Amino acid sequence: MKMKHGGFLILAISLMFYGFVMPVHAQSPEDCESDQVWQGNACVDAVDAPDNDLNVKTNQVLYGQGGVVVVSGLIHNFANLSPSDVTIIVRAPDNNIVTVAQVHPAADGSFQTSFKADGPQFKAPGDYTIFASFPGLTSEITFEFTGGSGDIISGGDSKPLTCPSGQTLVNGKCIVPEPKEPLTCPPGEELVNGKCIVPEPKEPLTCPPGEELVNGMCIVPEPEEPVCGPGTELVNGMCQIVKTDEKPGGGCLIATAAYGTELAPQVQFLREIRDNTVMSTSSGSAFMTGFNQLYYSFSPTIADMERENPLFQQAVRAFITPMISSLSIMTLAEDGSEAQVLGLGLSVIALNLGMYIAAPALIGFKVHRHFKTRN
Repeated sequence: MKMKHGGFLILAISLMFYGFVMPVHAQSPEDCESDQVWQGNACVDAVDAPDNDLNVKTNQVLYGQGGVVVVSGLIHNFANLSPSDVTIIVRAPDNNIVTVAQVHPAADGSFQTSFKADGPQFKAPGDYTIFASFPGLTSEITFEFTGGSGDIISGGDSKPLTCPSGQTLVNGKCIVPEPKEPLTCPPGEELVNGKCIVPEPKEPLTCPPGEELVNGMCIVPEPEEPVCGPGTELVNGMCQIVKTDEKPGGGCLIATAAYGTELAPQVQFLREIRDNTVMSTSSGSAFMTGFNQLYYSFSPTIADMERENPLFQQAVRAFITPMISSLSIMTLAEDGSEAQVLGLGLSVIALNLGMYIAAPALIGFKVHRHFKTRN
């Protein structure tokens, strides 16, 4: 009986000791449920996780037009996670997407990207939101933008270093250069590679007519090619207008061919009205989408006919000049004003219908009536 109780006691002690020394299975990111995230070497509920899982931050909280926004962050325990990129989306105060970036984290889980606060996307002042996401992790922060004109500012926040007079820039520092003594050669000698030598006497070489002296040899010069101006290119020794295959929304093919170059003031005026006034509103963008589908179905053919026939080119130029003049009314609309762009746009359409359809029809009717009464 004592042996029985003794064996039972030994068995119980063995089981307890095995329980203490038995290794505990550690959690891994694959053990997390669908409503959990991996953080701090453990699976935690997503609702209990910190709001800034990716530790995203910007180098400043306030930016002006042309400022460089540097976005950085850190993914904890990155070595134990599946490799992936961090997606960064920046939205304006009206929730429109400003920019999107894919950043590959470094080995320690850190990541960084940057973008410049200028251009058409950065116009409205206010709070801009940065959304960052990584499988199982998200972050959201904001920065303030003071507003801009929509233009692209060259350069960044840093200014080039200029040195005072008498100093030169060496390895990022302004230093006073050491004075150099000019080397002068005695009479009858000349300086060659820092040494004074007696030059060998040279006999003047004269070339026969039609040849010229190049590197001590007489050669027949190649005929000079003409220099072509902007918007043209050299083809078979002649300057011809460059044919551009532009996508819808990119250029004014008929006007460019009519005026000979896309740098013409009339073509630049059409582009500015389209990009800065009409496209600044949702109704204008919708109108341009439908208009481009119709316009680019026939404009390449007309542009080719203009380049091949100078008389037809002059006729098209005379035909579209009144329309371009009428579009100056659109400059009265404020950028982004739906009501003004829509109202002035309808006025321009009505004016062009009157000039190109109603007026010719009325004149034709009166001429027809005049000849009819005479008969």
